[in-house]
Amino acid sequence: MHATHHLTGYAATGAAILTLTLAGCGSGGSGSGGSAAMPAAVTTGTTLMTAKVAKVGTVVTDSKGYVLYRFDADSAHPTRISCYGTCAAVWPAATAKGSVTVKGIDKSLVSTAKRSGGTSQLTLAGWPLYRYAKDDKPKEAYGQGVDGTWWAVTPTGAKAMTAASGTNTGGSGY
Repeated sequence: MHATHHLTGYAATGAAILTLTLAGCGSGGSGSGGSAAMPAAVTTGTTLMTAKVAKVGTVVTDSKGYVLYRFDADSAHPTRISCYGTCAAVWPAATAKGSVTVKGIDKSLVSTAKRSGGTSQLTLAGWPLYRYAKDDKPKEAYGQGVDGTWWAVTPTGAKAMTAASGTNTGGSGY
C-alpha cells in the first residue's frame, strides 16, 4: 500500500512536468500572448553588466547579478519573441522601465523589443533576454543548456558555450 502511494505521487509529478513541458518552452512553445503566471523581471534604471560565472564563463547579468539567457526559438534579425504563457512563467522576460546602462557591454548592442502585452523586453544584439526561475541567487546559471535551446548570453549576444553547455537537457527546467 505504501509503495503504491509513492508510485502514484511520482506518476502525478511526471504528468505535471510533461504537461508544462508540452505547453511551454520547447521549440514550438510560443504559446498565446497572455500574461505570465510569474511577473517579468522588471527594474527601473536597469544596468546590464558582465560577470564570471562558474562552468559558464563571462556572461551578462542584470542589475542584481542574475544571469540572463537567450532562447533559440527567438530570432535576432528581426527581433522575434517566442516565450509567452507557461514558458514565460519559467523564463520571465528581462524588462526595463527607464534608462538602461551597461558595464562591460557595448551600449550599441542593447535595445528593447515590445512584448505582446506592451512591456519592453531587453535585447542584446537583437536577442530577447530572459531570467530563469530556478536561478534563485546571483551568478547561478541553472538554465544553461536547458532543452538544448536556452543559453546564458555573452557580452556580444552570443551563446555561452563551455564544456558544461548542453548537459542540462533532461527537461524544460520545470
